[in-house]
Amino acid sequence: MTKEEKIYEEIGQSHLGAEQSQMFGKPCFKINGKTFICFYEKSMVFKLSGNILNVALSLDGSELFDPSGKRRPMKEWVQITAKHRDKWPRYAKAAFEYVQLSSQ
Repeated sequence: MTKEEKIYEEIGQSHLGAEQSQMFGKPCFKINGKTFICFYEKSMVFKLSGNILNVALSLDGSELFDPSGKRRPMKEWVQITAKHRDKWPRYAKAAFEYVQLSSQ
């Protein structure tokens, strides 16, 4: 397990009620059956909206998540590189809250 994978798992497990699962064959965490974070190519991917999504996208190397690689990014999903792993917990918390509220 890489350092990044370990950090990802610790972050996911720190959210009460989060369950480990798979999304597009990649490890993810869900709340109420809905994915809020996943791990992809040494990056974490977060479901966000509004201003926090725009702030996350402004980070160097961040981009909308395109798991197919066919230039069809997912509009509410941002992939943040390990370069910014110190910010991952903040975005995971925001993603958890966003998905939890929208799935009620």
